[in-house]
Amino acid sequence: MNQLYYGDNLDILKRYIKDESVDLIYLDPPFNSNATYNVLFSQQNGSQSSAQIQAFEDTWQWDENAALNFELSVERGGAVADTLRAFRMLLGNSNMMAYLAMMAPRLLELHRVLQDTGSLYLHCDPTASHYLRILLDTIFGGENFKNEIIWKRTSAHSAANKYGAIHDTILFYTKSNNFTWNVQYQPYDQEYIDRFFDTTDEDGRKYKRSDLTGAGTTNGPSGEPWRGRDVRARGRHWMYVPSMLDELDEQGRIHWPKKEGGMPRLKQYPEDLPGLPIQDIWTDIRPIHNLSEERLGYPTQKPEELLDRIIKASSNEGEIILDPFCGCGTAIASAQKNNRNWIGIDITHLAIGLIKIRMADQFGEELIYEVYGEPTTIEGAQELADMDKFQFEWWALGLVGARPADPKKGADRGIDGRLFFHDDDSGKTKQVIISVKGGHTGVSHIRDLVGVLDRENAQIGVLLTLQEPTQPMRSEAASAGFYDSPWGKHPRVQILTIEELLDGKQIDMPPIRQVNQTYRRAPKHKGDEGKQLGLLDD
Repeated sequence: MNQLYYGDNLDILKRYIKDESVDLIYLDPPFNSNATYNVLFSQQNGSQSSAQIQAFEDTWQWDENAALNFELSVERGGAVADTLRAFRMLLGNSNMMAYLAMMAPRLLELHRVLQDTGSLYLHCDPTASHYLRILLDTIFGGENFKNEIIWKRTSAHSAANKYGAIHDTILFYTKSNNFTWNVQYQPYDQEYIDRFFDTTDEDGRKYKRSDLTGAGTTNGPSGEPWRGRDVRARGRHWMYVPSMLDELDEQGRIHWPKKEGGMPRLKQYPEDLPGLPIQDIWTDIRPIHNLSEERLGYPTQKPEELLDRIIKASSNEGEIILDPFCGCGTAIASAQKNNRNWIGIDITHLAIGLIKIRMADQFGEELIYEVYGEPTTIEGAQELADMDKFQFEWWALGLVGARPADPKKGADRGIDGRLFFHDDDSGKTKQVIISVKGGHTGVSHIRDLVGVLDRENAQIGVLLTLQEPTQPMRSEAASAGFYDSPWGKHPRVQILTIEELLDGKQIDMPPIRQVNQTYRRAPKHKGDEGKQLGLLDD
């Protein structure tokens, strides 16, 4: 039942996700900070819609939409309404208040869809964690708060007038006290081994001594004397029956004290034990660095190891994992890898496109899941183009696996997206320039594209268009000639209609699944054959 939804998660949750149908929720919502993170609400004109967002920044502002979220939540009444009113008195019409007004109804919906045995992990930074914890206490009940997990995400952070911020916060709540819990362990570090495994055997191996007895007496074999030691007289019992104790002694696993009459103890070596149970400060999971094979180039990407730990601890195989802010899809990739079912929701076609590429790279094209909310017809594509040109561009670029142009570098200068590739041994990165048009097109657009190719020294240019190109446009494109690669000749300027893309046609270029440099390829799931190609960022 794996499902990927495009849309506002509040609407998706209300319309499609049933009561008590999810076993584990992980969410990494856009943080309320001034840094660049998940999403930027579009057009800061006081009338923005929650469905109109652009990627990668989270400048939450108190405006018409935030006020509406606040009013709707308060009108529902109950403890959440009281909490929001208290926040409003404290925070006023601030950006933080806008953030909390957005989160409150979503957390209520997440509580509704969670199984009674389920858990929720909310990943945030210290800017908003204290407010979110109060909100979660109100919705889940303070008695169901389990941990504030500290994840050390970096070793150092420069700060001129305060201590460096090097951690994120993960708030762990359960729906009830009857929740799924599988203890997770981490390997012993050398300091722990040196401190606790303080005895050396004849082979030079370190071990620690553990009790061979337990509290209370028994009438069975484990209560009988062994090797002259009467545990019953001590008000205790053996942890093993005498025959097993004899076997352990023969294996050299019993530590006999030098003191006459002292109690024997069990020798435990580091490899005998599962490790240290995971505590609430996580320093052993490194963030994704620039050269990591796992890195996809998405600004808020979390390491899969982090999600593996959460998913293994709070769910079982076959259960359902939900990520309502799924971004580049780390939670759902981890769920798939760990044999869980999953539901992912995101409000940008950019994220949905990246997830589809990631899942295909990591698990193969045969992986089956449903995608909801994407246009599947020309009419749907036209509707998306009319509603939001940015979302249309990202969706269209996703059809060819292309990266949107970096908005931080100013105007697109005729470039909506790029593909990067290598087709020889020179090491030179080559590129395909892509222009997306949802409205009227003409010969001038082809001429402009040719000019961009020359300016950027690019190899191939592609116009993606909703409209059927005219004959003069095709003639102008044909006059641009060809790019030669080891795979043959490729038209230097190409025109692809959305209808052709929906029918499966792709850009004529060197094989994209082998040499695509647009996103880093997600590493194959362990056990897949073949060596994963490493990719470069642009």
